[in-house]
Amino acid sequence: MNCYFLVIDAGTGSIRAIIFDELGNQISIAQYEWEHIAEANVTGSMGFDFIKGWELAKRCIRESIAQANIKASEIVAVSASSMREGIVVYDGEKRELWGVANVDGRSGAEVAYLKNSYPTLEAERYAISGQTFALSAAPRLLWLKNNRPSLYEKARYFTMISDWILFKLSGELASEPSNAGTAGAFSLRSRDWDKSEFEQCGLKDLFVPIQESGEVLGHISAEASSETGLSRDTLVVMGGGDVQIGTAGLGASSLGDAVILGGSFWQQVVNIPSTAVLSDEMLLRVNPHVVRGMSQAEGITFFTGLVMRWFRNSFGCGKSYSELEAMALSVPLGSYGITPIFSDRMNYGEWIHASPSFIGLGLDESKYNVASMFRALEENACIVSAINLENIKAFCGVSPTSITFASGASNGALWSQILADVTGLAVNVPVVKEATGLGVAMACGIGAGVYKSFEEAGNNIVKMERTYEPNMSNYVQYGDIKERWLKVYSKQMELVKEGVLEPMWKAPGI
Repeated sequence: MNCYFLVIDAGTGSIRAIIFDELGNQISIAQYEWEHIAEANVTGSMGFDFIKGWELAKRCIRESIAQANIKASEIVAVSASSMREGIVVYDGEKRELWGVANVDGRSGAEVAYLKNSYPTLEAERYAISGQTFALSAAPRLLWLKNNRPSLYEKARYFTMISDWILFKLSGELASEPSNAGTAGAFSLRSRDWDKSEFEQCGLKDLFVPIQESGEVLGHISAEASSETGLSRDTLVVMGGGDVQIGTAGLGASSLGDAVILGGSFWQQVVNIPSTAVLSDEMLLRVNPHVVRGMSQAEGITFFTGLVMRWFRNSFGCGKSYSELEAMALSVPLGSYGITPIFSDRMNYGEWIHASPSFIGLGLDESKYNVASMFRALEENACIVSAINLENIKAFCGVSPTSITFASGASNGALWSQILADVTGLAVNVPVVKEATGLGVAMACGIGAGVYKSFEEAGNNIVKMERTYEPNMSNYVQYGDIKERWLKVYSKQMELVKEGVLEPMWKAPGI
């Protein structure tokens, strides 16, 4: 019998179903964009539409099976990943009541209340969970309690969005560390809920059981089988948060492994021991890895891919990314001093970014043009990534020897070389760059007994396509550019804090 795995990936902008074989080969994919709900008169809201979302999920599942031209009975296991931080709340009958997507920002007043009423609580919680209040569950649930009391009164459970998908397929409620950890009320050391945060915040116990990624949750329910066409014999396996399970999909399952995921946001992730002592500065986020006994220190560069899309659409005159990068090849290192101001380096305790801008433009058309601005954006993304990696090293003493670079940005040969030159580290680009789906397929394989662990699956499946070695002369020059960027960004941030300019983004409660 053939052996296939079904992966459901619920991202910020779309949901997709992907079928893999047991060797990690993608067989088919079905994908639909979705929108999250901005509630009327609720500033910063981004609700999660679980009704329409499930309809799209069912459509993706059926279409992926049809495209693959396989029998549903040949799918031995299904699992899921999702945007982190998004939550779904259920009543005592396991009916969905309310949900929010990942960067829902409605809880600013609740974050401010917690900071003012309990001045040491955020730092205390960070030391346990690696999370701040910015995107965690407690302020959002406090918002629900304060603003939708009838719904809160009915609330009995909450899960993350990937857990919701598995619930819809199996009828069982559970969560797993890599995504549940982003809810905040979680212990990195025990890899289980820490209920004391909810108690301190005046919230009731809404917790579901924790199971590890790759563990079997159940089988496809009769209802889900009828709705999706999946076999009731198919296993439903715990998945994970998109970044953590995505790094496993790149083979990053050992201590010290470093990954940069170059998508809409860029994440710089380094595997560290789960026993690491967390810094009081709260510069970095720390999450449970899908690999047991391990956490991940994470820096986040905001809107990198979205900024590139904006630039291409606004100034690219119909050119593709590859065409713009080809133009940028003729621009010298440093892009004639152009300094882009978009994402700041990671500062998890005070998450705010300066106003989007380019500094240092001149009027010489031969120098200051689309090509040089495009290269400057590529250089800037790598500079911010390098700063975040340096902060991770200072934070936990783990120093990567190379970087695995994946997601859309890694398709750019120039961008990959710039990343090597800026960091001074070899950059490895994998064959499969959309690693989240592959990581979830590995979880399916573990649940089905095909693989014993993420490490074994990575060793069997993950292959590198090419490697970029750093030019150390360029590395020295980029060090000077990095210092200049820090000074310029600091000045731009002053204008935001003075109220002269609006920030690109700020966390709730800032």
